[in-house]
Amino acid sequence: IHLRDMAGAPAEDAFVRGFYPDYDKEALIVDVRNNHGGNIDSWLLDVLQKRAWMYWEGRSTNITNGGLGWDEQFAFRGHLVVLVNEHTSSDGEAFARGVSELGLGKIVGRRTWGGGIWLSSDNRLVDGGIATAPEIGVYNEHIGLGLKIENMGVVPDVEVDNNPRAAFDGVDMQLERAIEVLKDWLESEPIVLPERGPYADLSLRRGVDDCSL
Repeated sequence: IHLRDMAGAPAEDAFVRGFYPDYDKEALIVDVRNNHGGNIDSWLLDVLQKRAWMYWEGRSTNITNGGLGWDEQFAFRGHLVVLVNEHTSSDGEAFARGVSELGLGKIVGRRTWGGGIWLSSDNRLVDGGIATAPEIGVYNEHIGLGLKIENMGVVPDVEVDNNPRAAFDGVDMQLERAIEVLKDWLESEPIVLPERGPYADLSLRRGVDDCSL
């Protein structure tokens, strides 16, 4: 899935079109290279944090033959890699940091731009323009103010640059490395569907004369 920005409905539409048809795959790459930000990181992280805890099985359908699948519905059970580069900025960086902090996946690419102080859009001018300045800092209990984004950028788990000559020839070395990371990850930690266990034993325990509690 490539997200060119995090700005409103177009970015949400790009994610929805890319994610939901393939939410049940074993691996996913979200490409936020050259992403110039917006404000949907929390929604993306909310979707990706869903976990399958219950599986549906009918008389003739189950998770392997087109049944309802699992609950939470549309939970992604596979391995996730996020692609970043030096032009990933603002909310694109926040998304990458969130994936890392929440343990949702691995980051591959180049150190990001380094803009982690947020702006608002309420400083309207009389001519219809807008004046903005860095206003709102961010932090958590593990990382101080700026979340090691502001003036630093998000450092990938796997650093790889795109060779200019190879890129000119159509070779995306960062994407190829992300695919290698996922292949190795799937080999060491396969994504398997759980088998249904035995039904609960509802027989009376020995020595119990009736069904009273």
